[in-house]
Amino acid sequence: MTTRMLVGLIGTNIGQSLAPALHEDAFAAAGVAGHYHLMDASVLKGRRLEDLLAAARVAGFAGVNVTHPFKEAVLPLLDAVSPEATEIGAVNTVVFGTAGRATGHNTDCSGFRQAFVEALGSDTARDKSVLLLGAGGAGRAVAVALMALGVATVRIYDQDRARAAGLCSDLAKRFGAGRCELLADAAGAAAGVAGIVNATPVGMTGYGGLPLPVSLIEPRHFVADVIYTPIDTEFVLAARNKGCRTMNGGGMCVHQAVDAFRHFTGMMPDAARMKRTFEAALARRDRS
Repeated sequence: MTTRMLVGLIGTNIGQSLAPALHEDAFAAAGVAGHYHLMDASVLKGRRLEDLLAAARVAGFAGVNVTHPFKEAVLPLLDAVSPEATEIGAVNTVVFGTAGRATGHNTDCSGFRQAFVEALGSDTARDKSVLLLGAGGAGRAVAVALMALGVATVRIYDQDRARAAGLCSDLAKRFGAGRCELLADAAGAAAGVAGIVNATPVGMTGYGGLPLPVSLIEPRHFVADVIYTPIDTEFVLAARNKGCRTMNGGGMCVHQAVDAFRHFTGMMPDAARMKRTFEAALARRDRS
């Protein structure tokens, strides 16, 4: 493998991403002179996803991560998509191979699943109903992860009803019609579920607000969020204050990065080291 490598992240509002710290430390541990470059479409005005992906390919990037709002939009721009990412319907990791051939993967699903097991336990969602807020790229990965965790039913709400319907239809085809429920109103579903997962950007820095009224959260719920900027969203803090078991997006960030690094380099990084790197980088970010 080459001893020099360039990778990066394409998305919007990514200035506080900790991905550079995670990957560059993993590069250093592997003896690789690696750099992780942020390509923020909200800063690079007029640059479309197509432009940024093409620029990375021409510049000799080994690959890029893709985040909100491009995880679904990137699919038709790729030369190939892994079976898992095809089933999920979203890509968050693109690897450039021979002659710049772009192959999409999804490490959000495995990242969420592993983080959930560590934070809440492997049986927490088994045979239970879970309310999923958000049916975009992250929501698709979370929905498949919840299926793998043995949920009885995933109840899906998204402000874009067509997007939620599309996800529910895909899940029904793969897992059975009884495993998914499309909601017109998230509020009505909160009372009948064991847990709530926020897979929307609401609550992220730059996307203020709450994805669900706090009054609907009950102490018996487990509550998870995919956001890690801030590390504990207002939604997670409200749930914790009510006595809920909670999970923030930190664990998912680490575990999806572990798998993404493997795709980029062919090497498995030390997950424990990456977690320590995340915690140190988070502390530095919060101090600043």
